[in-house]
Amino acid sequence: MKIRFLGACQEVGRSAFAIKLKEKYILLDYGVIMNHEVGFPMHISPKELHGVILSHAHLDHSGLTPLFYIRGRIPLYGVEPTFQLSNLLIKDFLHLSGYYLPYEYIDLRTMIDHCVNTKHGTEFAVSDAKITLLNAGHIPGSSQVLVECEGDRILYTGDFNTITTRLLSPADQNYGDLDALIIEGTYADEDHTNRQELERAFISKATEVVEDGGTVLVPAFGVGRSQEILCILRAYHFEYPIFVDGMAVDAIELLMNNKESLRDPELFARAVREAEWIERWQDRRRAVKTPSVIVSPAGMLKGGAAVFYMESIAKRSKNAVFLVSFQIPGTPGSILLEKKTFMLQGKPRRVDALVEKFDFSSHVGRRELQDVLSKLDKNTKVFIVHGAEENCSKLASWATTELGLEATAPRPGDEYET
Repeated sequence: MKIRFLGACQEVGRSAFAIKLKEKYILLDYGVIMNHEVGFPMHISPKELHGVILSHAHLDHSGLTPLFYIRGRIPLYGVEPTFQLSNLLIKDFLHLSGYYLPYEYIDLRTMIDHCVNTKHGTEFAVSDAKITLLNAGHIPGSSQVLVECEGDRILYTGDFNTITTRLLSPADQNYGDLDALIIEGTYADEDHTNRQELERAFISKATEVVEDGGTVLVPAFGVGRSQEILCILRAYHFEYPIFVDGMAVDAIELLMNNKESLRDPELFARAVREAEWIERWQDRRRAVKTPSVIVSPAGMLKGGAAVFYMESIAKRSKNAVFLVSFQIPGTPGSILLEKKTFMLQGKPRRVDALVEKFDFSSHVGRRELQDVLSKLDKNTKVFIVHGAEENCSKLASWATTELGLEATAPRPGDEYET
C-alpha cells in the first residue's frame, strides 16, 4: 500500500491522508486549518476514492469533507455520534465562514445521507481492504483507523488519548503488529499534568473564586471539552451554580441520545441535570452577576458567547477566566494568557480577573507518545503528523535514535510505500 500525505504535515490542522489500494484510494479525514484564514489540504478527486473514513468530528479533520458530495456519492464511514457532531460543527462553520468555503448546506446534507455508521472493533470492507475502527478516547465517537490489505497493516491514530477521563475511556491500544503507523505529534514536546491533580486544583480554585463572590468563566470547545468540565464539576460535588451556553448545549443534547459513546453515562446525566442551560440573553446577563461557573465556547475566545461574558467578567478582580483548551498562538486566548489583555469594546484592555490555564487535554502527551512508539516492532514505519514542525521532527528523531525505528515527519505531497 502507498500512503499519500495531503495535510497536517508539520502543522496542526487540515488532516488528510490517502491510502492507495490498486487504482484508487481510501481517504482518512479531510479537514481544514483555521488561523487568520481558512486553509485546505491538497486536492484529491472524488473519482479517485473508494470511500472516506472520518476519525472524528472536529473541523480540522472533517471540515472539507462535504466537498466530495457536490457531485460525488461515495460512502463516508465513522462511528456515531461523529456524523451528528460533524453536522452540528459544519453547519456552524458554514454560517460563520461560508464565504470562504467551496461547498454549501445542500452538500452537507448529501454528505450526511451517505454516512455509514459502524461500531468500534467491528471489521468491515472497503474495496479489497479490511477496516477496523478502534476507540481513540479523544471525543465521543472518535476513532483510530486500522487498514489491512494484502498482508500489510497500517494504523492511523487520528487524535487520540490513552488516559481515562471523566467523559471517555482511554484509546484502545490492542493494535497487533503494524507495518506502518501514522501518529499525531501535537504534544510531542510537552507532558500533561497528572489528571487527578489537575482536577483537584481546578475544583479548589473554582470553589475559592465562587466562595469569594466571583464568577468563573471557562471558555471551552463546544464538543468534548465543555462536557468534560461539567462531568468534573459533578464528580467533585461542586455545590455552586453552573451555567452552560452556546454550542456546548447543542452537543449535550446529541450526546444524551448517544450515551453508549460515553464512559459513565450516569455521571454525564447528573452533570447535565445540575447545570443550567442558557437559552436567552437575559439568562446570560443573570449568569455574569451570579457567583458561579460558566462553561461556554469558544475555547480560544475567538467568538461565541464566551466573548460576551468576557465584557463583564474581565473587569472585576474577584472573577476568573480558566482556559482549559489548546490555545493556538495569536488567538485571543493565547494573547490573554501571555499578556493578560483582551479586546473589550473594540480596544485591547488589561484584564483584572484572575487568568489561569488548566491543561485538560484530550491528546496524548510526550510520555504517552513515547510509550506507544516504544511498543512497536522495529520494522514498523512511523509517520509523525498533526504537530508543529519542530514537534514532528523532534519526535521522529527521538524514535529513530532511541528506538531504532524508521520514523519520518512528512511534508504535504509526500508519498511512501509500506
